[in-house]
Amino acid sequence: MSILTRQSHSDNRQSGAQHFSLPDASLTLWPNWLELQQSSTLQQQLLQQLQWSQDSIVMFGKAVKIPRYQVWMGDSHCSYRYSGTTFSPQPWHTEVQQLAQQISAFLQLPFNCVLLNWYRDGGQHMGWHADNEPELGDNPYIASLSIGATRRFELKHRQQPWQLALDLNPGSLLLMEGECQQHWLHRLPKQSKVTDSRINLTFRYIKSSG
Repeated sequence: MSILTRQSHSDNRQSGAQHFSLPDASLTLWPNWLELQQSSTLQQQLLQQLQWSQDSIVMFGKAVKIPRYQVWMGDSHCSYRYSGTTFSPQPWHTEVQQLAQQISAFLQLPFNCVLLNWYRDGGQHMGWHADNEPELGDNPYIASLSIGATRRFELKHRQQPWQLALDLNPGSLLLMEGECQQHWLHRLPKQSKVTDSRINLTFRYIKSSG
């Protein structure tokens, strides 16, 4: 099985960017987009102020609790359907909305919704999937901000023996774009040695139907 390697890349969005030239996709990582203190403060605010829920999704015809806690947030029209369940957005939290605006300005891409996932420890995880819901349109771009514990993020190609693993540290910003969601799957695997919690914010854009 092929392991894809990292390449240095000079990106005009910010120095220090790491670009991954993946077949059928584009991936860029800014390891220290947020400073460590900012990341820690933000994590504390979100844990205390958001209405986290352990939702259920339909798997093999049965409702199953997901192994993490989440919040779906954004503009009022940004509902989306995932694994048989329709999620309506919570109103924007002030800090999260400001983050969305800052990331949008930094990447020069619009964002109007975000999925926040809280993993209490390394036993909580997310399985293989792609962010390819119809609401996101063709070739969606996803901006992923990590705060809290460093966790391993893995990708694999749907048809070819290519894979990539990244350790996402607190404050890192990862942009998935191009045909990534068509041709690649990604996951956050279990890591039994991780005892601290992690929050991941994946910013997206959903067009208004109006």
